[in-house]
Formats: sequence, C-alpha cells, structure tokens
Amino acid sequence: MKKWLKRALLALGALAVVAAIASAYRPRPVPVDLAEVTRGLFEVTVTEPGKTRVKDRYTISAPVGGHLERISLKPGDEVQEGQVIAQLDSLTPPLLDARSRAEADAQVRAAQAAREQAEAVMKRAQTALEYARSEVARHEQLAASGSITRQSLEAARFEERGRAQELTSAQYAVRIAEQQLKLARAARGRMEQRPTASEQLDLHAPVRGWVLRVMQESEGAVTPGTALMEIGDPEVLEVVVDVLSQDAVRIHPGARARIENWGGDYSLEGRVRRVEPSAFTRVSALGVEEQRVNVLITLEESVERRKVLGDGYRVEARITLWADDDVVQVPESALLRQGEGWAVFLAENKRVRLREVKPGQRNGLQAQVLEGLNPGDRVIVHPGDDVKDGVAFVERSKR
Repeated sequence: MKKWLKRALLALGALAVVAAIASAYRPRPVPVDLAEVTRGLFEVTVTEPGKTRVKDRYTISAPVGGHLERISLKPGDEVQEGQVIAQLDSLTPPLLDARSRAEADAQVRAAQAAREQAEAVMKRAQTALEYARSEVARHEQLAASGSITRQSLEAARFEERGRAQELTSAQYAVRIAEQQLKLARAARGRMEQRPTASEQLDLHAPVRGWVLRVMQESEGAVTPGTALMEIGDPEVLEVVVDVLSQDAVRIHPGARARIENWGGDYSLEGRVRRVEPSAFTRVSALGVEEQRVNVLITLEESVERRKVLGDGYRVEARITLWADDDVVQVPESALLRQGEGWAVFLAENKRVRLREVKPGQRNGLQAQVLEGLNPGDRVIVHPGDDVKDGVAFVERSKR
C-alpha cells in the first residue's frame, strides 16, 4: 500500500513538472490596440497659412508734378466718393514747348482709351451676370423637378455671386477711369494758361471706402505718378493662400474653405474663387525649394462675424479637396502592405485574422475603405511584428 502511494505521488509530481514546462512554453496572447470601423463624414483637406487682403484697392497718385499740401487723413479714416483727399499747388511753370503739349495730349488719349476699355469690361460683366442669373433660374426649375442635385444649384448660385462682384469691380474701374480722364484733361488745360500763385488741383476719392495707407503724408514737391495713399473697403475681403502645386491641381473654384486661427473662437466659411495659373518658387523653412500657387478665397460670412479682420491679417485656411458624408473608414495606422495591395488585421473571436481591403481616399488620419470591411468591425492599429494571422490577442487597457 505504501509502495503504491509513493508511486502515485511521484506520478503527480511528474505531471506537475510537465504542466509547468508546457505552461511556460505555451504562446501567450499578444497585447494589441483596437479601433472600430465606422461610417460617416469623410473629408480630405489641405491646410496652409494665408493672409487677408482688400479685394478692390485703389492707389491715389499725383497726376502732375506740384507742391503737395499736408495730407490730414489717417489710416482707418472713411472717405466718400468725390471727397477731396489731397491738394496740389503749382510749382514754377514749365516751359510750354511742343514736347510737353504732345505728352499731355497723349495722356488725355490714354485716359480716354482706358475709360473705353473699362466700359467694355463693365458691359461684359453685365452680360455675364445676366447669363448667371438665367442659369440660376434654370437650375432652380431643374432642382424643383429633381433633375439635378442640390450641389449643382449651389454652384450656379455661387457663380452668380461671383459675377455680381465682378460687375461691382468693373463699375468701380469705370469711375476711376473717368476720374483719371478728368485729371488728364485738367493737366492739359493747365498748360494753356500761365498758372497763378493761388492755382490748386484737388484730388478726389474715386470710390467710397477707407484709407488703408498714406505713403506721402508731409507736404512737399512731388513728381507725376508719386503714390500718395491707398483707398479700399476692408469689408470686402478675400484670403490669399499659397499651396504646393501638387495640391493646387486638386483644388477647384467653388470648393469649401474654412478660415481658422484668425483670432476668433470660431471658423469662417469661404469658397475658392480662383486658383492662379502661374506658380512661383519659395524656399521652405528647411531650405527646400517649393513650387507654390496662390489660391484666392471669398469669405461668405456676414460682415458682423468678421468685422475685426483687416487688410493683411494672418489666417489659416483649410480647403476641402474631397468630401462625402457616407464613407466606411478606418484609421490609416491599421493599413499594411500585402503584396501589391493592402490589408488589415481583424480582431475576430479572440484571434487575429488577416483580411485584404481596398482603400480609397486618405486624409492623414483616416482612410476610406471601398471593399473588405463593414461598420462595427474591429481592427488592430499599429500592429507589431508579433501580430500574425491566427495568433491569440488581448486588448491593451485604455487609461
């Protein structure tokens, strides 16, 4: 009896040793981080710094040489159309030779041609606006019947607003051309008579606006063409953003843009008005030459929401390249190369399963999944070398 009991104890001890060895060499579950496949809004954007600028700005310059009276206007002062903003007194009369008369006549003819050109641009802008309005009416009828999408109707309305702004700019240009013609004729008339000591030429504001800059404040002699001040309407702002040329080819007029980090606690909505066709070279902070392209953005917010913004303010623009509100998406860190395609490690029944997927758009954080996954699936993000198909896993605790 004692011999049998001794053998049983030896057998149990041997089994315990074998079990301990087997437990030590048994593969342990691999700790992993999991993320859930979701469905919802997906955007691909590009974010670059930019600056605001007054869309229509006008430089007031001296049409003739003379003695400039001290300018009392300061940056930020409001001026009305036709208001006297500067005064020029006559200097010593120039020699009335044939060359001076010919130059004055040429300036008058050039001013007349500039006015005719501005009027032609204004008429073309009026025609474009009428056409844009007819397109909006046509799109509204088609949208009411369901023949086109809402996005097409919004694009037509955006085009109409752009044409209206172009007409306003063209009208301002006509007024400026008329003022330049008046100044040229006045300068020509001054040559026909000997100026007196009290003769004075008034410079008028071509449009209503605000003084942006005063380049020549103090009185003194000025030559023809000397820039005196800039006038514009800071309420009519646009944003200029320079982006990499490879990003510019994916940006189209009408694309949504959000202005961020401008100083307010909310974003400002805008639309891309134009992508300039010519690129320029700029050296990055790392010393690398980059080809950049200017993108012009029109602000769509009310003046009250952006009133504190001025000319030349630094902002940050987030431009939408692609967007869809019903996209199956997964973190980009879950994707891994599988031959010439892509795959993910799927967490399924406490085991890791390798599954091939077909990704689409990417935005740096998330990736669109066209095939291979469904919402609610759980995938492994940042998989290590010990994560393989078929191994057991355990999810790391999230603190």
